[in-house]
Amino acid sequence: MVTLERLTAGHAQALLAFERENRAYFARTVPDRGDAYFTPSGFAARHQALLAEQRAGVCHIHVVLDDEGKLIGRVNLLDVTDGGAELGYRVGERAAGRGVARAAVAEVSRLAATEYGLTTLTAVTTLDNPASMTVLARSGFTRVENTTVDGRPGVRFRRHLTAVPGTP
Repeated sequence: MVTLERLTAGHAQALLAFERENRAYFARTVPDRGDAYFTPSGFAARHQALLAEQRAGVCHIHVVLDDEGKLIGRVNLLDVTDGGAELGYRVGERAAGRGVARAAVAEVSRLAATEYGLTTLTAVTTLDNPASMTVLARSGFTRVENTTVDGRPGVRFRRHLTAVPGTP
């Protein structure tokens, strides 16, 4: 259903188009990235910074592709340290509600355990994003505490991973 590819320089153009196309949609439930991010130079700088962080092992960034190879989302493991990372993901409006987020989270969780050697993932979402809370709960994450996300009420989730191949 979906394929994850590790972020490369070659994804820049498609990723910027994806982010621009879905900006208003994402802003309904997650903080906006700001106008500078969506400019060619601002995006290029951020893209290069992510690639550098990935090379340094600080994060694992992936694009989500559909069966035709079209970029429909992204799923990231950020702040990698001490066997853990923070999960972040976004799926474009046209692919929403089709199980893409769940499939992407399952696959990145598998990669986290089997390829990246991680044992714990955390994730945060706002309380007004029930779809994200459902994806996390159905993906083996447990609600651990209330928090705030950019001043909005939210919740933190955690998942302990096992390195058994094929486990979502």
